[in-house]
Amino acid sequence: MKRVFLIILDSFGIGAMEDAAAYGDVDVNTLRTVSSSPFFHLPNMEELGLFQIDGAARGEKSAGKASHKALIARMTERSRGKDTTIGHWEIAGVYSPKPLPTYPEGFPEEVLDAFRQRTGRGVLCNLPYSGTAVIQEYGDAHMRTGDLIVYTSADSVFQIAAHEEIVPLEQLYEYCRIAREILRGEHGVGRVIARPFIGPCGGQFTRTAHRHDFSILPPSTTMLDQLSENGKSVIGVGKIKDIFAGKGITESVYTSGNEEGMERTLEYLDKDFEGLCFINLVDYDMLYGHRRDVDGYAKALSRFDERLPEMLGKLREDDILMISADHGCDPGYLASTDHTREYTPFLMAGPKVIPGNLGTRGTFADIGATVLDYFGIRPDFGGESMLLLKEGLSFGEDGTVTPS
Repeated sequence: MKRVFLIILDSFGIGAMEDAAAYGDVDVNTLRTVSSSPFFHLPNMEELGLFQIDGAARGEKSAGKASHKALIARMTERSRGKDTTIGHWEIAGVYSPKPLPTYPEGFPEEVLDAFRQRTGRGVLCNLPYSGTAVIQEYGDAHMRTGDLIVYTSADSVFQIAAHEEIVPLEQLYEYCRIAREILRGEHGVGRVIARPFIGPCGGQFTRTAHRHDFSILPPSTTMLDQLSENGKSVIGVGKIKDIFAGKGITESVYTSGNEEGMERTLEYLDKDFEGLCFINLVDYDMLYGHRRDVDGYAKALSRFDERLPEMLGKLREDDILMISADHGCDPGYLASTDHTREYTPFLMAGPKVIPGNLGTRGTFADIGATVLDYFGIRPDFGGESMLLLKEGLSFGEDGTVTPS
């Protein structure tokens, strides 16, 4: 049975795209920044070919090698945006011609009025805020009044924070579903996010692992839809199901962070299925990129690299492992705490994969096209397959499927 394991290192950019300045990002490079940390150590990704990808900045401790074991490429985001939703959507074949809406001054009253009426609760904050800071600032008032802490960020998100003892989890999730129904059309943000927390009134509050995302539906067919429609398994690990609002997913498991995400991946490598296991490792973005923690980011990457041989060692004869990212979030860029508009890496390995360097690609959607090509499915979206196999399938220019 053919299996593809697609791992997204959330926010692992490898250098500014040519239009980065239009997004407020000047000389950003997540890889270059984290490679300056003494905790940066990626020998296994180096062996696959990470540092031979077009423009990939090298740290002094990683000089690159003359040969590599993976098929590699530099991926260009064609869509207008630099967030998780748009990045993952494009990987799966959806082009977004304009960014999802953001609210640097908070949400308009028409949105909040509808939210108050539907939930029966008041609203606190309504500003862009750090998720850890906002619960310290407004947590006590929330516990006294029961009003919901609503805030946003530089991303297209409507976030609702509530204490688990004041608002039970299922009630918080229902409030998020209400917000999701309200936030459509011109106010169709990418994600509504439940942000539960705990802690004593007047003391230190802590976010829990019960975060849940409620995404807008992808506007067109994705590789996930095409795989599931053709009888293939589509397994989401981490927040993949949330990003695609469950569309095209046949099985999913949530994770508390990178470590659990890697453990679940190793478990699926031991299972029998035919199709795609799509994994998001979120800590790079959530814990280290936005918080501008260079050493934390480097340690997390090094930990993934340390476990990479376990994953490669479990690949079966007809398995493919892909590694990429959805955008950048340069932890050394102090002009903002936002994502950064960057190229992303692509590495593909497996017993039948022919190593090579495909240069710079024009869209993330080439990844989705490659996945479908491997299963003999012609993509219903723009994107060119990068499949280079010792044996397998590929599409000709006339759309016919032929042996590679």
